[in-house]
Amino acid sequence: MSMPQQKKVVHLTTVHHPYDPRIYHKECKSLQRAGFDVTLIAQPAASQQRQAERRELVQHGNTTTGSPPEPEIHHLPIQKHTSRMKRMLFGSLELYRKAKAEKADVYHFHDPELLPVGWLLKKSGNTVIYDIHEDYVTSMMQKEYMAYPIRKLAGFLYKQLEKFFTKDMELCLAEKYYQEMYPDGVLVLNYPTVNEKFIRRSREEAPIENKLLYTGNVSEVRGAQIHAKLPVIDERVSVHFVGKCPGALAEEMKQIAGDGADRLHFEGIDRFVEKEVIEQRYLERNWLAGIALFPPTAHYMKKELTKFFEYMNAGLPIICSDFPVWKNFIDTYQCGLAVDPYDEHAIHQAMAYLRNNPERAREMGRNGKKAVTEELNWHSQEEILITWYNQLLGTQSANTAQKGLTD
Repeated sequence: MSMPQQKKVVHLTTVHHPYDPRIYHKECKSLQRAGFDVTLIAQPAASQQRQAERRELVQHGNTTTGSPPEPEIHHLPIQKHTSRMKRMLFGSLELYRKAKAEKADVYHFHDPELLPVGWLLKKSGNTVIYDIHEDYVTSMMQKEYMAYPIRKLAGFLYKQLEKFFTKDMELCLAEKYYQEMYPDGVLVLNYPTVNEKFIRRSREEAPIENKLLYTGNVSEVRGAQIHAKLPVIDERVSVHFVGKCPGALAEEMKQIAGDGADRLHFEGIDRFVEKEVIEQRYLERNWLAGIALFPPTAHYMKKELTKFFEYMNAGLPIICSDFPVWKNFIDTYQCGLAVDPYDEHAIHQAMAYLRNNPERAREMGRNGKKAVTEELNWHSQEEILITWYNQLLGTQSANTAQKGLTD
């Protein structure tokens, strides 16, 4: 899948962390392996101490494949702004200047606030891709601190602006249902990279512990308050959150847990947790389950969560909300239990079932691991991404040549 001539690709984000799993570990690394010259323009990485810790993990082989570490992606940092307005204005301006100087064949950006930047970067001789990670209109409609008419207007205005700016762009879609809104977009699904260490590790070797794992960002719409109740619902379990969590929210969750607060464990209060650290945590314990007990929202009820695939890759059964899409997913792959997120008795029963039926819990884990290994993995999406890039660049070259002949 290598290119006959190395092409310059620049990925752009003002919002995401430079080691974002989809941007850095999947798309950028896949493109680099395929022979593209890849640069990432993003906020600075973590503190020097955190970077040193990450390098140590990578050097010890804790990478996605367990093989020797790959070369780092070239990272051009932009200033980090604490204010969203400053980030959108000054951060976007700085990013645009640096991106333009790269004279890339492909600009691939990841944030809606960069739509004007992508529009300015689009020339007749390059390709600009807008990578849609979220259903932004639905997300706006869920912001209850805004009056409904304002939310409705904001959603309408965003769609109009998006339609204007993306007229000459390519669209990359991270979720299946986004194609309902963007029928011309290309699906490059956010499936996990297959971690060979997870595949080799057997859950048969040690007793399953009464410990629940949650990975990824912690927030109210991702079930923070529900997850905080789990030590109260079942006094035998502890819950471990490995992902960024606002400090104020962590304190609120401890208050909800009451006497069970000492069984809530946070790694990532007010800071991003690198992919290598999360992967190491999967391996350190024989977890009871991976959890995703989200409250019902229009946005998440349609998604197949990335964390589902990661839990499955690690051989963990899943306990999640019984939204129709999620329940169908769980039933299809026989990889966990879907319950009403507001039914504490049902939640207790799910945890007790996995604890009291360890062989069935292991079987669910094996089913999930098999599905990820054979079907739901990044390798299949990597092929789509590289093939698409090659087609875009080939078509672009042909079009440019034709234009030269007719001018």
